[in-house]
Amino acid sequence: MDDVPPGQAEAGPGDAAAAVVFATPNATTPGQPVVFDTAACTGCNICVYVCLEDVFIPNPIKGKPPVILYPEECWYCGPCVEDCPHEGAIRLNHPLQQRVRWKRKATGEHFRV
Repeated sequence: MDDVPPGQAEAGPGDAAAAVVFATPNATTPGQPVVFDTAACTGCNICVYVCLEDVFIPNPIKGKPPVILYPEECWYCGPCVEDCPHEGAIRLNHPLQQRVRWKRKATGEHFRV
């Protein structure tokens, strides 16, 4: 196993998965605890008012998603997502969901289990 690149598993007998996929680290996203879908967000600012940690401020441009001013203050508690009237306009980018992903060796496609 000395010649196997880091993050790859050596295929053993009957281990078909290791022959076709390997783990890859995610790109780091420091300071991005919340992601807005700009097509779905109308800039209603409900998330600004319900955030317990004042992570957001209203965007000075009307109709645009709020500005994430203090990303390091986010506790991933979720009222911003739960109280948003627009489905899918905001989602938490929780660090535990960013840890491991897999890549198919044949196609290069990334996926999570």
